[in-house]
Amino acid sequence: MDKLLLLGDEALAQGALDAGLSGAYGYPGTPSTEIFEYVQHNKEAAQRGVHRTWSANEKTAMEEALGMSYTGKRAIVTMKHVGLNVAADPFVNSGITGTNGGLIVAVADDPSMHSSQNEQDSRHYGRFALIPVFEPSNQQEAYDMTFDAFELSEHLKTPVIMRLVTRLSHSRAGIHRTKRVNENKIKLPENPNQFVLLPAFARQNYKKLVEKNKLLEEESENSKYNVYHDGKDKSLGIIACGLGYNYVKENHVEAECEFPILKICQYPLPRKLIVKMVEECDEILIVEDGMPVVEEWLRGYLDNSLNIKGRMDGTLPRVGELDPAKLRTALKLTPHPTKEIPEVVKGRPPELCKGCPHRDTYLALNEAMKEYGPGHVFADIGCYTLGFLSPFNAINSCVDMGASISMAVGAADAGLFPSIAVIGDSTFGHSGMTPLLDAVNSKANVVVFILDNSIVAMTGMQASAVTGKIEDICLGLGVEKEHIRVINPLKNHHDENVAIIKEEIDYNGVSVVIPRRPCIHIVKKIRKK
Repeated sequence: MDKLLLLGDEALAQGALDAGLSGAYGYPGTPSTEIFEYVQHNKEAAQRGVHRTWSANEKTAMEEALGMSYTGKRAIVTMKHVGLNVAADPFVNSGITGTNGGLIVAVADDPSMHSSQNEQDSRHYGRFALIPVFEPSNQQEAYDMTFDAFELSEHLKTPVIMRLVTRLSHSRAGIHRTKRVNENKIKLPENPNQFVLLPAFARQNYKKLVEKNKLLEEESENSKYNVYHDGKDKSLGIIACGLGYNYVKENHVEAECEFPILKICQYPLPRKLIVKMVEECDEILIVEDGMPVVEEWLRGYLDNSLNIKGRMDGTLPRVGELDPAKLRTALKLTPHPTKEIPEVVKGRPPELCKGCPHRDTYLALNEAMKEYGPGHVFADIGCYTLGFLSPFNAINSCVDMGASISMAVGAADAGLFPSIAVIGDSTFGHSGMTPLLDAVNSKANVVVFILDNSIVAMTGMQASAVTGKIEDICLGLGVEKEHIRVINPLKNHHDENVAIIKEEIDYNGVSVVIPRRPCIHIVKKIRKK
């Protein structure tokens, strides 16, 4: 079969396609975006008619994928780690409903927060929801595991998490493809009540879910992805999870590691293999990228039963991304010599692009807000977050998707005036509509800026779910027509825009100001149409 050079994200996507995928659902978010985009732009997926349209947010994506699973077909839903918070409601319940067709929840975590608000670890969600987790250690496993994940999902009627981390998602390696599996035909659930979570049925399903977890432990115990490699020196045993195993091997390129290594890439944890290592070795070093999930599980509450080293005792850094150099120090190996970073690739602070329409919006907003001083503008996730930086220094918060409007409403309730929210068009479609409805219902005195650049810019120019619909949505939610103001964020409209913003600040009620100008990176594309 073919050999392809793929990102970890792409390897997972190709594996899903070759494993008989019928539908991909997702919301863009680094480092997961390329999983969906690979399916979206794949010619074979187009010829087969695989569904591959971005969803409004991760919750709807999860529910849509569950709907495809209901029909017996195989589906994948993609998101970054904080997206799983948005999808948590249907995700946790999907463990209780179970699946019909295979369902993979592909989540890319972002240790070191390269482009995220936090470092949360999706393995916690797997344990919380009693849903198995696959964690590939390289691109080939990312490809191969999708076949096994779909098989396990259909065999035990459970969703399966595929957890990637940034370095695996965004690094490339060769993968060997295997023979493609045909897509499933529509076959409705044998139990017509399986997806009906009325309390009477939910109680039955939850009992089955708990019982199923014993089978999942057995699957993990016998998994080909969880392997015990023996070593001569039993003074230390290494438990290496996912990409951490790759980092262990990277530090032993020239010779076999002298210590036993337990490679873990499938969860729940393989109890027998862990007991074997604990009984054989004096100390245990746990190598995992992200939070000290396995380390916490093994230490237990009293933390006095095992000689464990890892992130919690400082052998490895408690925060930030794992890498081979940090692990090398933990293994007491001589550090590799380092080279000075060339000026051209040194880290640089992010900034709004030259020509970005948000620049002129912030200039107008800042001028309109001069008389009120700082502390009045609540912002959201996306390009406009960069308005926090100089020279704009225009925003005062950035918590999660949609929080700008909700926080502005709460601040207005407390008496803050003026209370301003700044949100992007795609983020408004993701989770800004419901807090705007709250604002209307409570007659909050807020001004909501919906910065419409006609694209999801920060994650790579995906289509926005609300393009061409924003005014109608606001009207439908109850915002008064005369207080939905569209402005053109250009310097030659500056005075006019400042005047409009001041008018809406002076209005006692819900105002929506829509600065509309395409992202500088899609202007040429729009002109060609």
